[in-house]
Amino acid sequence: MKKQCLLWALGALLLGACASQDDGRLKLTGTVVGVDSGTVYLQKFNNKLFDLVDSAAVVGGQFAFSTATELPELYGLSLSLEERSPYLIFLDHGDINVSLDPSDWYRHTVVTGSALQDLFNDYHAQGNVDINAFIQEHPTSLVAAYALYRDFSYRLSPDELEANANLLDASLQSTSYVQVIRQIVETVRRTSPGQPAPDFTVPDAEGNPVALSSLLGKSYLLIDFWASWCGPCRRENPNVVKAYQAFHDKGFDILGVSLDQKKENWLQAIEADGLTWHHVSELTYWNSSAANLYGVRAIPSNVLVDKDGIIVARNLTGEDLINKLTELYGK
Repeated sequence: MKKQCLLWALGALLLGACASQDDGRLKLTGTVVGVDSGTVYLQKFNNKLFDLVDSAAVVGGQFAFSTATELPELYGLSLSLEERSPYLIFLDHGDINVSLDPSDWYRHTVVTGSALQDLFNDYHAQGNVDINAFIQEHPTSLVAAYALYRDFSYRLSPDELEANANLLDASLQSTSYVQVIRQIVETVRRTSPGQPAPDFTVPDAEGNPVALSSLLGKSYLLIDFWASWCGPCRRENPNVVKAYQAFHDKGFDILGVSLDQKKENWLQAIEADGLTWHHVSELTYWNSSAANLYGVRAIPSNVLVDKDGIIVARNLTGEDLINKLTELYGK
């Protein structure tokens, strides 16, 4: 009996020791290359946005976090809250060390102690990934769920996206990544060619509400999702201007929906790029209600609707937009 009690006591001590070693708190230490003092910000990734979790002082080039937070999960590390793209890091239980190098957009940062981060780095190093094969190889990994959500939610058809989500392990089905994917599947199906375009109302630069439905009934209308900070959008704008100039006399019109945050930047880009059509924005970045209504996950993105508000096509860029309008209006 005494032997049994002794074994029980030893077991309790071991369990207590294990619990104290892994109490759900982050164990992250690191150095900042070339920086002796300042602040490192820990932010949680939240559907294309980042929410501040904690901050740590940089002392002698070193910092540490022991924050109680959700693990495993994707976070961002940065030296300023103004940075649009912090260093993405998958954090897990156990000791993790980071050599945070702010040069060249954190490309030379080194992480040790996170198997998820190792897989994330391998994924990026592969380049043109077959997401179906990647998921089948890593069905239980949070990295696979994130990769499908982040890099393929705007490339795959709703059926393809749903099929790949179903390949993920049951343990990942309740994650925010898979939940968003399933919302996207339903949204894109609801806003595919042949479906009626959902109406929305967004303020213009003067704060006046503009309803999509108020611009229908005349001819074809392009709903153009873009932002001043989006390089690919700015490079695509000359093509959109070309289409507008070629077909506006025939009734073609455009409603620009900006995902900007700063009004000044938005208006400057409109002027600089010569975008002489209707413009609206909530100035809420990726929280744009119109973008979410149409399942927009990357910009530039657009939706072409006819005078009756029926969606004709999606994501026509470059010469494809000109060719489609030429087909619809005739030469």
